[in-house]
Amino acid sequence: MATTTPTPHNAANPGDIAKTVLMPGDPLRAKFIAETYLENPVCFNTVRNMLGYTGTYQGKRVSVMGSGMGMPSIGIYSYELYHFYDVETIIRIGSAGGIADHVHVRDVVIGIGACTDSNYGSQFHLPGAFAPIGDFTLAQKAVQYAQEHKIHTIVGNVLSSDTFYGDDPDALPAWKKMGVLAVEMESAALYMNAARAGKRALCLLTISDCPFTGESLSAEERQTSFREMMEIALAIAE
Repeated sequence: MATTTPTPHNAANPGDIAKTVLMPGDPLRAKFIAETYLENPVCFNTVRNMLGYTGTYQGKRVSVMGSGMGMPSIGIYSYELYHFYDVETIIRIGSAGGIADHVHVRDVVIGIGACTDSNYGSQFHLPGAFAPIGDFTLAQKAVQYAQEHKIHTIVGNVLSSDTFYGDDPDALPAWKKMGVLAVEMESAALYMNAARAGKRALCLLTISDCPFTGESLSAEERQTSFREMMEIALAIAE
């Protein structure tokens, strides 16, 4: 595939995007991060309202861009960032539903592995099941920063699901019994794309709801209140 930029999904030119990209699902969360944390942020993309910005944070050049919802969407954006824009690291900063008993609203989960019910990995024609994992060094730095700043984090396996409104009531309990911490919709595809490209990725998640207990945050809280997760991501950006 030709590596021409801009792409049909990203108006950025070569050099507009930093080596590290923070990637929330919600483009308005990307806008919030850019305006709240970055110095001199410049918007490099408005195509499909998938906002992207580049600025500096504590002297480091950092970009932030929305991914949209689901593995097909983050699959497109992360592929282009890795292959067309020379991005080395993508840190997903998203929301998730907590399913483990010890996971609660506003907890920060570091998804070191991502189970999935998706067929996304079939494109790689592997002779077995691929285990999508995050970058250990990034995860280690995230844990260290969180400990130093007294931020409660939980490290473990998450589920990247293709369905938000699932028809099988037994699905989440089945994943829960295997020790999966939380459910979201993007990380497995990001980890697979990173592995295929020889690049790095990590998934940081703030728990926005707990389907088994009914705990939840409002849409506005999801957009603006995940500061601890955002600050961990910015701190480990290189």
